[in-house]
Amino acid sequence: MPLYMDIHNLPEGTTPEDVAKAHAKDMEIQQKYGVEYHKYWVNEAGNKVFCLAHAPNAEAANQVHREAHGLIAEKIIEVEPDVAEVFLGGTETNNVGAVLLPGGGPDARDPGIRTVLFTDVVNSTTLTQSLGDEAALAILGMHDIIVRDALSASGGREVKHTGDGIMASFLSAAGAVRCAIQIQRELDKHAKADPERRLRVRVGAAVGEPVEQNNDLFGSTVQLAARLCAHAQPEQILVSNAIAELCLGKGLLFEDLGEVSLKGFNSPVRAHAAAWKPAAT
Repeated sequence: MPLYMDIHNLPEGTTPEDVAKAHAKDMEIQQKYGVEYHKYWVNEAGNKVFCLAHAPNAEAANQVHREAHGLIAEKIIEVEPDVAEVFLGGTETNNVGAVLLPGGGPDARDPGIRTVLFTDVVNSTTLTQSLGDEAALAILGMHDIIVRDALSASGGREVKHTGDGIMASFLSAAGAVRCAIQIQRELDKHAKADPERRLRVRVGAAVGEPVEQNNDLFGSTVQLAARLCAHAQPEQILVSNAIAELCLGKGLLFEDLGEVSLKGFNSPVRAHAAAWKPAAT
């Protein structure tokens, strides 16, 4: 049976307890429509809730909401179970079905916000021509090892390998930036140790909600992160304005690059370059 995720824009003043009661009402009548609501994410700051359910179709899922409490979803999208798991991770919920932040306790509700990060190996298609198959594969393998080590150290989850880079998801915007910094610093160490086989990588990152304007899970966020990565200079970490704001007070430094034009976006997007080179002594 298909898996769906929806978004509810809640009235001002709605409490997590109100959401829990609505979810309980969903579960009371869901069998009538062949629906199974599993869990939900509460974004208290944004007055939003995201619900995950198996249902015969989107209308059946919404009909449960309609009859149970009248809080109709603003948007419902079909999602792939494996994709939802790798983006959102964390299956722990409290006793009323709200997804919790790992290790945060029963009141630490996961808002469902994720930071998406892309890496891209510069001139990957010419590596084989210049170095040969074996050497090129070894260098690309070094990228994979460095990125995956950084993901492990910073709480990131690999979503997929893109052929010449990796897409990853993070609970924490600061964690994503620290991951990118570790990647660039490790690559810089390798370049200094073996200048003949220097590997340069672009990094782009953006933050957003699971259900947005696109009909894909984190569709707008993925698109923005990918475009920022493509726009970045070699060895640059380019992030969205929202990430820079979320990292205030985290000890991370950014250069405001102003608005940049990105393919697929009607309006310019404000971007920031994350500083990763150690300060000169």
